Amino acid sequence: MIFLTLILVAAGGIIGMIFGYPIETLSLAFIIAILINLISYWYSDKIVLSMYRAKLVTQNEYPKLYTIVSRVAMNAGVPMPRIAYIPNNVPNAFATGRNENNAVVAVTKGALDILSEDELEAVIAHEIGHIKNKDMRIQTIAAVIAAIIGYLGFMGRFMIFSGRRERGNAQIIGIVLLAVFLPLAALIIRMAISRTREYGADERSAQFTGMPDQLARALIKIQNSVKRKPMRKENPAIAHMFIVNPFRGESLVHLFSTHPPMRKRIEKLNELAVEMGRPQVSI
Repeated sequence: MIFLTLILVAAGGIIGMIFGYPIETLSLAFIIAILINLISYWYSDKIVLSMYRAKLVTQNEYPKLYTIVSRVAMNAGVPMPRIAYIPNNVPNAFATGRNENNAVVAVTKGALDILSEDELEAVIAHEIGHIKNKDMRIQTIAAVIAAIIGYLGFMGRFMIFSGRRERGNAQIIGIVLLAVFLPLAALIIRMAISRTREYGADERSAQFTGMPDQLARALIKIQNSVKRKPMRKENPAIAHMFIVNPFRGESLVHLFSTHPPMRKRIEKLNELAVEMGRPQVSI
């Protein structure tokens, strides 16, 4: 959070330098960064859901999904989270919200279409594992701040090709920093957040359902589907929140994986499967 906030402040300072108001803009950027952190804390779930046109749904609309989420939440000992439906054919899921009492589990249309009931339960358990481990608070806020940094980076790339030749060397350096290095730094931070927490959520899924093999099968299905047809138009700032990176293969920036290697995740799940007397899954 500190690093992301500093990157956001630095981006504001660079914009000020480019337009000739460094001190004033840096001060304003610092104030805005504080406000963004506060707003992100309280409204991050709504912001993230809106990025993907996710809709909160009721038990009457999706009774099977509601039953699965309710069962896993009871096994995990957490309050029943709200459920959101994402109208996207790429199978995936994520959890968001500032705490257990405000949590949301979001599932895409693609996941409901291709996953078996046991596989879907294992995926839901992974997301509720994030809730149980209190991961989604920092992941959600980081996603909002990273999205803003990504937008500022887009502004920087636009400035590179805007054709103004009277800029000085310092301004050119600032534009390059804004366009390339600050978004890259934000990406690396998001990578670190996600990689360290995915294994824990996988283990929680096995603990809550007793079916680590079903999570392994679901992960392989989702990854294969993403390889064939990744998300393209959605905001990649929250890629680290999904159970599998939905933008894989989209562009050069996604060569920097936001998730642990799939082979290692499957290996760890197979170890848990042996302990639980469940079948192993090959990738």
